[in-house]
Amino acid sequence: MNPVPETREAWAGVARGAGAILRDIEVVCSDPAEHRRRVGTRHAAGGDHCGRWAPPTPSDLERYARDYRPWTTPRLVIDTAGRAPDSDFRRLLAGLGLPTLPP
Repeated sequence: MNPVPETREAWAGVARGAGAILRDIEVVCSDPAEHRRRVGTRHAAGGDHCGRWAPPTPSDLERYARDYRPWTTPRLVIDTAGRAPDSDFRRLLAGLGLPTLPP
């Protein structure tokens, strides 16, 4: 997550240092009820490689929303509200100028 310009710029610096092309992508769910439902059904099956990952709590989401700063640089926005994952993936590929999958 990159809720503030400082983290976004840090990742841009990493890309520049590596000579890589950076493509910023913001994935959102514009339906608050659906977002809460999704978060509530997440689980840490296996966690990260160290077993320390835990799904965000409602207070984590509130803090993230409070800390979030709007983007001022170009990015591809994928809104997943009310859409099937394969549709989102197709939009992502198209937005990146990559070949899309057959239906």
